[in-house]
Amino acid sequence: MTLTGENKPDIAKAVAYLGVGEVAAGGDLAFWTAHGMNPLFLSYLLASPYMIGQKVEMATGNIIVHISGEKIGAILIPVPPLNEQNRIVQKIQETESKLNEYNNKENELKRLQTTFPDRLKRSILQQAVQGKLVSQDPTDEPAEALLERIRAEKQRLIKDGKIKKDKHKSIIFRRDNSHYEKRGSEEVCIDDELPFGIPENWCWSKLGLCLDVRDGTHATPKYVTEGIPLITSKNLCNGEINFSTAKCISKEDHIAISQRSQVDAGDIMYAMIGSIGNPVLYNGNAEFSIKNMALFKKVANGLDMEYVYWFLYLSQDTMKKFASGGVQSFVSLGYLRNYWIPVPPIQEQLRIVIAIKKLLSKMSTL
Repeated sequence: MTLTGENKPDIAKAVAYLGVGEVAAGGDLAFWTAHGMNPLFLSYLLASPYMIGQKVEMATGNIIVHISGEKIGAILIPVPPLNEQNRIVQKIQETESKLNEYNNKENELKRLQTTFPDRLKRSILQQAVQGKLVSQDPTDEPAEALLERIRAEKQRLIKDGKIKKDKHKSIIFRRDNSHYEKRGSEEVCIDDELPFGIPENWCWSKLGLCLDVRDGTHATPKYVTEGIPLITSKNLCNGEINFSTAKCISKEDHIAISQRSQVDAGDIMYAMIGSIGNPVLYNGNAEFSIKNMALFKKVANGLDMEYVYWFLYLSQDTMKKFASGGVQSFVSLGYLRNYWIPVPPIQEQLRIVIAIKKLLSKMSTL
């Protein structure tokens, strides 16, 4: 047992040595040997409230607390027969085992209570993007038709010089109950690449095929005391932008950055470096620039941006797992552009968003 410590209630803590080898003790330890008692009973006794009270009265010192072996040896203790000592030890150990089990279950319950809201939210979103949250309507225009409109609109915008041409042009289609991607002149079956099944009137696409996916600056402009806010991942939280913590840059730097990443109402911002994810569907009209952030912009009226927002919210954990980098993880613009997205008919997208909002509103009252 220990003879010195930092506070009186913890002085003379004891353990029962049940080994057979020789043990050496330091100057601040004491041994009770040849006591003829169950050593575990003795250690439990020394940890009892009665013994703690006795030790507190006898210990001396404030910063360094001390008690002598002689003082401990002078304490009167109750000594039951050896067989009863054994039964007491057995009962204590059984009780400790149950207490540990209850403690583990209590900790697990607390963990479930803490994580349940987020897990339920993600479960709702997973059902949504798999076509299981709302029923399909056979009268809805198939997703294939809206994706064709998006492709046509992208071609027009590319021709007008408003967006960049896709480096790797591809078309995703379904044939004979399988999904294929036409990459140039080659058709590749992509069934093994797709994460889950979707309804017949849905289509798989890639974020870069159905959206205009850009990024903000990755350089660090010179900061100024007063100017235009530069939004980074640190300023994204719970679907909102915290402008109060943003640093400012000059108007000239803002104009230069905005030439490639002007944020408009209806755009989605998504952190690419560090705290990956934290999507924000922006609906304001403030003037600001973005850094180390992806920007998802609608191309045509075929993809509801709220649906895209919830899809990105659900996907951020998966993206974090496949992020690159060491100390500071990141996802590349190419990775985001090639990320698979299930596309429902536009009417069903709207129904899905309404259902998500309704369920999340009910969740907030639980």
